[in-house]
Amino acid sequence: MASGKVVLKVGDDISTDIIYPGRFMATVLPTETPQFAFADDAQFNRKLKAKEIAAGSFIVAGKNFGCGSSREQAASCIKGHALTVVARDFARIFLQNAINLGLAMVICPTIEAAEGDELEIAEGAIVNRASGKRFPIVPLPKARQAIMDAGGLIPYTRRLLMEREAAK
Repeated sequence: MASGKVVLKVGDDISTDIIYPGRFMATVLPTETPQFAFADDAQFNRKLKAKEIAAGSFIVAGKNFGCGSSREQAASCIKGHALTVVARDFARIFLQNAINLGLAMVICPTIEAAEGDELEIAEGAIVNRASGKRFPIVPLPKARQAIMDAGGLIPYTRRLLMEREAAK
């Protein structure tokens, strides 16, 4: 069971430009992208860079989180801070990028939370400890969940290849 505080609440249609502004597209290494997470939200970005936000904290979003471009830096910059994104739903390309990179994310169509609320992921639901309410999670298909559980597509593929080699 994962738990943490909501450190950022955003609405619907949060684009990849908001998550990772296009002017930083020359930076592509996952070790370097986190410094530009939400760069245009100076206060939040400063807290991220100063490591004032605990790993395992939550970003809570509305519908269509990650819409816009296909830049995978939008997922890698969030993963670099070990944040979990809980959204009512995700844009299709962002969702696949997040799965491929192993970004912790949860689809929760009815989530209700405010910044500062403590959330817990437990038994197919998110519990908002501040309100005491439970919100059901939409599970990923098993194949996609297996990639997430492995930490992303590269670790997943590496594990499969090692298992096949060991079975020979």
